[in-house]
Amino acid sequence: MSRSALNGYTGWRRGNVMQDFISEDDLQTLEGWLRYQSLDAATIALEELEALRRVFDEGRGRSLAGPKVGLMKYKPAPGKYRYAVAVRDDSGLWLTLWVTRSPNGEFFVMLPRADPKWNVHTSYHRDGRLHMKSYGHKAVETNCQPLTGVFRGTQSLGAYGGHGPKGIGATCDPLAFSGVVEVAPGVLGPIHGTVAVDLVEPGCEPTTVLSFDKIVRREIFRDFLPWVVITIWTQANQ
Repeated sequence: MSRSALNGYTGWRRGNVMQDFISEDDLQTLEGWLRYQSLDAATIALEELEALRRVFDEGRGRSLAGPKVGLMKYKPAPGKYRYAVAVRDDSGLWLTLWVTRSPNGEFFVMLPRADPKWNVHTSYHRDGRLHMKSYGHKAVETNCQPLTGVFRGTQSLGAYGGHGPKGIGATCDPLAFSGVVEVAPGVLGPIHGTVAVDLVEPGCEPTTVLSFDKIVRREIFRDFLPWVVITIWTQANQ
């Protein structure tokens, strides 16, 4: 569920080619959409380019006509904690992911989606079952240490790429969350950037380490045990 990433200053490496950061706004143009597909308009035959333009126009039309998530706003609940990862740009604060700790000590990583049937999320239950689900189907299922006793060591809750919160209209209200990790433009995008979520015993390091990547930002939330660690990764210069 992760994708190697790096910031907009150094570009993204696909094979031996360094590619500049591709933003959600770039995907609203044919040129940006072609770059997302690793295509160069200058090397495409005119007939094929026109066919691609039709595909782009149809896809963009569906996207503009589709429903938007809107303001992600939640009421506080005793014993419940929520930590958001949001991208800040000139148009607002856009929610790309959030972590919930329920009153009974279970953990959930949620990704906003306009289609409620999608419901992509990760859940870590008290009995130690860890699931990653999408459209009701388990993509990952494993058994980890139960959350009913003293938590030891670390546990990864996944590393997540493919960020497009602005396109789906997922607006973040900071007052609805126990904490917010704000990310500047040019780090998280449709291709670039990875958000890693780990549960950590005090004194331990997070399990998730992305090869050839570097940490842009790390936040440790210590409201309870285990701590929640959210790390923003970007590919290091080669």
